[in-house]
Amino acid sequence: MTTTDPGIGLPADLEAHAASLDATDPLREHRDEFLGAETSLVYFDGNSLGRPLRASVERLAAFARDEWGGRLIRGWDESWMQLPFEIGDAVGRAAIGAAPGQTVIGDSTTVLLYKLVRAAFDAAAMADPARVEIVVDRDNFPTDRYLVEGIAAERGGRVRWISVDLAGGVSADALRAAVGPETAVVLLSHVAYRSGYLADAPALTRIAHDAGALIVWDLCHSAGSVPVEADAWGFDLAVGCTYKYLNGGPGSPAFAYVTARLQDRLAPPIQGWMGAADVFAMGPEYRPAEGMRRFLSGTPPIVGMLAMQDTLSLIEQVGIGAIRAKSVALTEFAVQVADELLAPLGVTVASPRDPDARGGHVTLSHPAMREVTARLWAEDVIPDYRDPGGLRIGLSPLSTSFAETLAGLRAVEAAVRAEA
Repeated sequence: MTTTDPGIGLPADLEAHAASLDATDPLREHRDEFLGAETSLVYFDGNSLGRPLRASVERLAAFARDEWGGRLIRGWDESWMQLPFEIGDAVGRAAIGAAPGQTVIGDSTTVLLYKLVRAAFDAAAMADPARVEIVVDRDNFPTDRYLVEGIAAERGGRVRWISVDLAGGVSADALRAAVGPETAVVLLSHVAYRSGYLADAPALTRIAHDAGALIVWDLCHSAGSVPVEADAWGFDLAVGCTYKYLNGGPGSPAFAYVTARLQDRLAPPIQGWMGAADVFAMGPEYRPAEGMRRFLSGTPPIVGMLAMQDTLSLIEQVGIGAIRAKSVALTEFAVQVADELLAPLGVTVASPRDPDARGGHVTLSHPAMREVTARLWAEDVIPDYRDPGGLRIGLSPLSTSFAETLAGLRAVEAAVRAEA
C-alpha cells in the first residue's frame, strides 16, 4: 500500500484519491466481515469500541442455544474452565508476542491492573524495602493514575509523576530522570489514550530494568493495532482491554500478561476461589495455583470473552504487520486531509506527525470540538471527545476505509465551520 508523499501534497480530487487507496488496500475484503460497515455511518471510535464481526454475532447466538442452553452446567467441565487460558494464549500469539502460558483473560482492565501493579509493588518492596515509588505519567489514562495513587496509599508508598506534552508521551529521557533506587514499579501506556503517542517500549523497559524496577505495560490502545513483542522486549507484566481493536464487545474482559520468570514470585492481592491450587477442593485456606491461574479470582466471564476469538483469528490470518501498515496509511491520510481541509479553520493535529511515533488514532484540536462532536454524532459521524478541545479519530485498520475516513473529515470540516 502506498500513500501520497506529505511533501508533495494531496491530489485535487480527494474522493478519487481515497477510492484509489481503497482499491489497492490488501485488507479491503475484510471490511465486509464487520456488521454495519456497509452503512453510511462514519465510525471514528473503533479505538474505544470496535465494530462486531458478523461471525461473532453467529458465535454468540450459537453459544446461547447450544452450549449454555444445551449443555448447561456441564459446559464448565467440557470447555469453559479452559477458555480463559486458551483465549489468553490466542491473544499472546496473535496480538502481543507472548509464548503460551503467560496470558489469561480475566477481570476488567481496572481490576487486572490493580492486581498486577499491587503484586509487583509488593514483590519489589519485599526484595528491597527502599523501593517505595510507583512511577507513572500525568497524562496516563485516569484509571492508571487513580489506581497507583490508591495502591501507594494502601501500601505506604508514594507516586513519582512524569510530566509530558499532551500531544506526545513518555520519552526515554523523561523516564530515565524519574527512576532510581527507590522505584518499585513503572506503569506506562504503550499508546497514549489522548495523543496516540507510540512509546518506545523496548527502550523504556530496559530503562526500568536498569533501575532495578518492574514495569507494567498498559496495552489497551495497542493490542491488535500495533505490533507488540512482550517476550522479545522483556516485558514483566501487561494488561490490555479487548473491546477496542480486538472487538470483544462492550465491557468484554481484559487480558493479563505475566512473564513466566515472575509468575511464582508474585502474590495475587485478590485471593479468589478460581485462583486456588485446587479450585473445587473448597479447602479451609487459600493456596495459589501455579502459573497464570493464580491471577484469576472469581468465576470467568465466559459470555464476555467469546466474540474476541473471531478477531484474534482474523489477526492471525492477515498478520499484525499488514494491520500496522494499513493503520499507518490511514492515519497518514487523515493527517494530510486535516492539513488540507481543517488547518485553515484553526484545527491543529495534537498527535505525533511521525508515523513511527503514532499509534492507531489521531487527535484534532480546536476550542469548539466538544460542540463539534455532539453535532457529528447527531449526523451519524462518530468520533469521541477528549479534553482539552480534542476530537479523536480512531481508525480500525480491518474495518475502516479511506473513503469513510475522508467522508468523516469532510463532516468535521462542515461542523467546525458551523460552530465557528
